[in-house]
Amino acid sequence: MVKSTKFAIMLGGNLGDSAKIFHDAVRKLAAAGCDDLRMSRIHRSAAVDCVPGTPDFCDAALTGTWKGDALELLRLCRRLEQEAGRPANHSSRESRTLDLDLILFGDEIRNTPELTLPHPRAQLRRFVLEPLAELIPETRFPDSGRKIEECLRNLPPED
Repeated sequence: MVKSTKFAIMLGGNLGDSAKIFHDAVRKLAAAGCDDLRMSRIHRSAAVDCVPGTPDFCDAALTGTWKGDALELLRLCRRLEQEAGRPANHSSRESRTLDLDLILFGDEIRNTPELTLPHPRAQLRRFVLEPLAELIPETRFPDSGRKIEECLRNLPPED
């Protein structure tokens, strides 16, 4: 029997109807084999580390289980981004219809050119931690051992 691994993905976008695009992506992830899917509410946040004038982003967290490995899930996410209109070679500093970032994959810690787990900046970004805290506040980042809710509490106050 193949083991299912719990995962957390962040959905982001600032072009088009983000709610529809997110729900389409969740439906496609389910059709591709993701189970037990739960999505946070959609949050709005200012663009971080983007070119000046970039519109605000919509962000949501998605949790579920996957029977494959982390790279298979990442590649599925990349395919869905492209199907939603994101070019294959796209700067993270530009607007986009859909961004699917694999934040956590079980307790896996990985640092390869293709995939870093947990996501390297997740513990420092409010737009990641707030939606995750809605779904899995007690979950710990495997590299630091810190709970999602703890990381969120320890962020500096917003301006």
